[in-house]
Order: sequence, then structure tokens, then C-alpha cells
Amino acid sequence: MTGRIVHIASNTFREAVRDRVLYNLIAFALLMSGAAILVGQISIEIERLVVINLGLTAVSLFGTVIAIFIGIGLVSKEIERRTLYTVLSRPVRRWEFIVGKFFGLAGTLVVNAFFMAIGVFGALLYVSRHFQRADSWVLVALYFIILEFLIITALALLFSSFSSPLLSAVFAFALFVIGSFAEDLRGFAAMTHGLMRWLATGAAYLVPNFSALNVISSVAHQQAVSRELILYNTAYALIYATMALCGAVLIFEHRNLK
Repeated sequence: MTGRIVHIASNTFREAVRDRVLYNLIAFALLMSGAAILVGQISIEIERLVVINLGLTAVSLFGTVIAIFIGIGLVSKEIERRTLYTVLSRPVRRWEFIVGKFFGLAGTLVVNAFFMAIGVFGALLYVSRHFQRADSWVLVALYFIILEFLIITALALLFSSFSSPLLSAVFAFALFVIGSFAEDLRGFAAMTHGLMRWLATGAAYLVPNFSALNVISSVAHQQAVSRELILYNTAYALIYATMALCGAVLIFEHRNLK
């Protein structure tokens, strides 16, 4: 069982790495880090802040685009090429196919985040001439960004398990945008009353709380990230991604592929 999942994950990883869109987005993210250097040079005494803000934001945004645009096609492309039928005709279960696809894309995103992080730290070293102890919190922000990728990947697979690529992209981007303002949505829910309060509260806790995973501004201002927040975000992201992945498996198990 584990061997089949690893095989599917490795094939997914290789396919994602060969995707031209992937390289274009990575190149653009690295260009954003280069732009951060230029902006930092014309900003008085805030070079480090500008570089971290722009660099980490580029990693987050373009990693999200990669997760969505590749994730929504993981199932549909296999169906269009009719390679899915060949895979499932072998002793491979549907849930193993979905889980393998998830780990393959997740591994791709981790590797991409690593290389984009090198660009960010290179830009930071260029403007600061040396690393500071507070720069270690950039690693925490990158870790949270990777947790964000896990959730988005699971959601992209969830939507692609029952919808078309176009609608899957719309749903995934909508949840990403709404989840980025999840804390504001919860604040709005607290100010409402009656049925609206219940609906707003339910929506606020149903969407992924990406705002809690965004500590870019705090890290840029050299503010430490608490251990409690690290543990909470880790548990939250893993539980949310697991639930979304279970939903994708459940839907795909009962989907008519004829």
C-alpha cells in the first residue's frame, strides 16, 4: 500500500517539475525578490523590512498559484488522457491515488518554497550585508507558508474530485481570498445577531484561517512568533488538510468515471 502511494507521489512530483507554468512562476517569484532589492535601496532604513515583506509575499502568492493550477488538474488531466483507467485497473485503490497525488504536489511545493526561500535570504543578505538573529523568524514564516500550501493543495484536490478545472480554480481562489480575511470575518460575526450571527460564525470557522498563518508583517518587524502559535498553526493546518483530503477521497470513491 505504502509503495503504491510513494510511486504515485513520485510520478506526480516529476510531472509537476516538468510543467512550464511551474518554472515561470518560480522565475517570477525570484524576480520579485530581485525587485525587493531595488525597492529596498530607495527606502531609507527599511531595506530589510521591504525585502522580507515582498520576498515572503512572493513565495506565498506564487506558491498558492502553483498549488491551485496544478492541483485542479491532477485528477481531470488523468481522466482526459485516460491514464486514470490504466492506473485503477492495477491493484491501486482510489484513495491511494488521491493521497499519492496530494503528497506528490505537496513535495513539489516544499522543494519550490526551499528554492524561493534561498532567493529571499540572498536578497536579505545583499541589503543587510549580514544575517541577524531575528532573521531566524523568517524560517517560521516560511514554515507557515508551507502549512498554507498543504491546505490549498488538499482543497484543490477536493474541488477537482467533483468539479471541472475552471470551477475548481474559482472555488479554490475564493476560499483563499476569504480565508485570508478569516479573522475579520469572525469579528464581523461577533457583531451580528440572530440567524445572521450563526451563519456568519459558521462561515468564519468553515473557511481556512489563512490570516493566522500570515506572520510576514510581524517577522519583518523583528517580532518573535510564540511557540503556542507555532503548535496551534501546525495542528490546525494538518487537521484541516486531512479533513479536506478525506472529503476528496470520499467523493472520488463514489464518482462515476465512465
